[in-house]
Amino acid sequence: MKRFLVLFVLLVIAAPSLAQSFRVDDIRLEGLQRVSASPVFAALPVQVGEVIDREGIRETIRSLFATGFFSGIQIAREGNVLIIVLKERPSIKSINIDGNKAIKTEQLTEVMEENDMREGEILQQDLLQGITRELERQYVSRARYGASVEAEVSDEPNNMVTIDIQVDEGKSARIKHLNIVGNKVFSDKELFSFFELTTSEWNSFFTSSDQYAKEKLTGDIETLESYYLNRGYLDFEVLSSQVSISPDKTQVFITLNVKEGEVYRVKSIDIAGDPIIPESRLRRVVLLRDGEIFSQKDMTDTSEYVTTMMGNSGYTNAKVDGIPAKNEEDHTVDVTFFVDPGQRVYVRRINFRGNTKTSDEVLRREMRQLEGASASNSRIEQSKVRLERLGYFKEIQVETTDVPGTDDLIDVDYNVEEQASGTIQASVGYAQTTGLNLGVSVQQNNWLGTGKQVSFGVNKNNYQTLYNYSYQDPYFTPDGVSRGFSAYYRTRDYSRINVSSYSTDAYGVDVNFGYPISEISRVGFGVGFINQKLRTGSYAPQEIISSPKLDDFTSMNYILQSDNVPFDSSQPVEFSIPTYALTDDQIQETVPGFIDRYGDEFSSATMSFNWSRVTLNRGILATRGSSQRAFFEATVPGSEMEYYKLTYTGQIFFPLTRAFTLRLRTKLGYGDGYGDMDELPFFENYYAGGFGSVRGFERSTLGPRGSPPWAYSTTSEPTGWTDLNRDGQVQPVELSGLVPSYVVCEDPTWQGSVSGGLQRCEPGKIMSSATQAYLRSIGGNIISEFSAEIILPIPFIEDTRSMQLVTFVDAGNAFSGYCRPDDFEQLNCHEFGTEHLSSSAGIGFTWISGFGPMTFSYSVPLHRNENDQTEAFQFSFGTGF
Repeated sequence: MKRFLVLFVLLVIAAPSLAQSFRVDDIRLEGLQRVSASPVFAALPVQVGEVIDREGIRETIRSLFATGFFSGIQIAREGNVLIIVLKERPSIKSINIDGNKAIKTEQLTEVMEENDMREGEILQQDLLQGITRELERQYVSRARYGASVEAEVSDEPNNMVTIDIQVDEGKSARIKHLNIVGNKVFSDKELFSFFELTTSEWNSFFTSSDQYAKEKLTGDIETLESYYLNRGYLDFEVLSSQVSISPDKTQVFITLNVKEGEVYRVKSIDIAGDPIIPESRLRRVVLLRDGEIFSQKDMTDTSEYVTTMMGNSGYTNAKVDGIPAKNEEDHTVDVTFFVDPGQRVYVRRINFRGNTKTSDEVLRREMRQLEGASASNSRIEQSKVRLERLGYFKEIQVETTDVPGTDDLIDVDYNVEEQASGTIQASVGYAQTTGLNLGVSVQQNNWLGTGKQVSFGVNKNNYQTLYNYSYQDPYFTPDGVSRGFSAYYRTRDYSRINVSSYSTDAYGVDVNFGYPISEISRVGFGVGFINQKLRTGSYAPQEIISSPKLDDFTSMNYILQSDNVPFDSSQPVEFSIPTYALTDDQIQETVPGFIDRYGDEFSSATMSFNWSRVTLNRGILATRGSSQRAFFEATVPGSEMEYYKLTYTGQIFFPLTRAFTLRLRTKLGYGDGYGDMDELPFFENYYAGGFGSVRGFERSTLGPRGSPPWAYSTTSEPTGWTDLNRDGQVQPVELSGLVPSYVVCEDPTWQGSVSGGLQRCEPGKIMSSATQAYLRSIGGNIISEFSAEIILPIPFIEDTRSMQLVTFVDAGNAFSGYCRPDDFEQLNCHEFGTEHLSSSAGIGFTWISGFGPMTFSYSVPLHRNENDQTEAFQFSFGTGF
């Protein structure tokens, strides 16, 4: 306070002198704390050595206030020294925003920072008021007309302030009524069908289509104009658009007044300018025809096609304009396409950015546009598509830039964003069905950024032990010939999963080569060797090994039904059961199984051929294009196994709208034996059910079940006793000489003590019973699967490049051409027929995480065959659906 009193006295004393002009020998600034002297001196209209008068002092005060840094300015004179005393505006210590939900805090903060309102800056009240109005406009643009934004400034020590911004978002205004006036040719329903804005519907919560926005209305008006212009209404005009809001600012009413006019037809088509390309070639891509109704879309598309042709010939800067000239008298139009080719352009350099892991060589070998060659839009775009199909990148953007100082050179820049292209899995756990699980596996489609595919792993659990290694080089030669090889050893016990009771030991090696036959097609072949040994479980179905079989623990003796009387140990009676020697004619005749006919160990040479055609836009989570693959594999004639399999898989994408895409998928397969083998080996069968097949059903449970095995009936314990040492005690079996014996049927209607499921009793032959509890899948030699998916937009997620949400209908089954006779009780075994396709419908979600794809689905069956096993919720980690 004392300082300001002294300053006031000085100013009073100096006032007369300030009224007079004087030469400024020095300038002294006082009161600066955070603001540096440099911007102050830069703002001063007077410099040392100049003369200042009263008008100069006023100009100095105005200039310093204009900086926005100061709330008070005083000027004094001490001799020829100009003294400027400044009071700084407070600086912003913190900014707090509360009450916002519809717009994220980051978005509101971004608006403030764009207007230089951030922590550490000098507070300017007028700027703060302007920002609050701008924030309100942000809400208005989202149809929240009742929103208000208030800012409160609180003083803090050291000349600082805290700004608290309170947001009242209000309610989002919904479109109550949408009307078009003046349309006669097309109905309101037809015109509204392509509008982005709509009145409230069941899905408006997700699409927000009933929330008014000026930008959306402008877009819909442009779409409406295009709709009429594409149908020949060249005089169409939107006369006015009226938007009114209800008093409570929660409802919007929109009315469009239109003038349709008459339909125009094409009278003539000319090509002018300097097209370079022969006119006859250009006319092949002209979509308009003389006498047909004019379409602005066809005219625009034609201009783009001609531009593309020019760009593919090296004229990437070509301009093609379609110019319609109306003849109002006869309602015709003359269309002229004016072609300005510009100068032919060459590519100086191709650059890659963002590939921190993948080497430049991997990207460069996919290029179809070469450095030094004339630029071609199609080759530049084709190179981009090839990069997308690799599956290494989440997004790829390409842009061309002119080389400074030239008008015929460009650089092509590909900006890539890498994503996970492999999986790493390590597990230690315990599960009731598979026991202790120990495993490590690595699969990498872009090994160390070289583009090579490498996988290796060691997995062991109660179901399988697996050691495998595979390697694939997609560019074994510079022209795209691929080479790969793999080696493996595995043991599997299928009785512990949803497959019939058998196990395999196998080891083998494979070598394969692939050749490109076009930009989108490849063929390949491979050779290999495999050794397999089969082992059957206790309840192996009869397709694998015939039953019943004689049990090893019997002594080849039998008793009769009449001798097999119950024994009461509380009332022992000494007697001996008569036993007889078993003869061949008392053994049941059975149909031999696979192992009975072909053995249980095989060494085979294999060969394979494949063809693929891919036009997908991406290697992972594609959204457009198609892919097809046919695969033929067979053993070499003369091998211990002789069979073949032919499998076809395909998928295609159809865009339905801007937000929805239809995907159709199928898998078809057939296998059979040849030469000395009259059927496909059961362990090469196709299985259906689960991810990648028919969701909603347990994995591999669809299709034929194994025929139930039969077991011969034996005495499970002695039915009488012999007191060999006359001590009155029953003797153990091993001492008495009594062992379980087979039971020969005498009376098919007699039940006795022989228990079990379905019984087979033929007089004079050993009795047997079927085991019904282990009817598991055995697969089939035919598979037929179909799927239809609609790719949906994901609510509240902006970046969906690594995610995909779908609703689906799946159908499929495994079929067999070797179904057993009826007396074998084989379940779910059918020859191919659409009436036997199991089907389901549901919703699925896939996320490409850093450790591999994670997939979820929930589905319900639409049609199921008897004994199909359903599974509503399914989850998979490390594989896509």
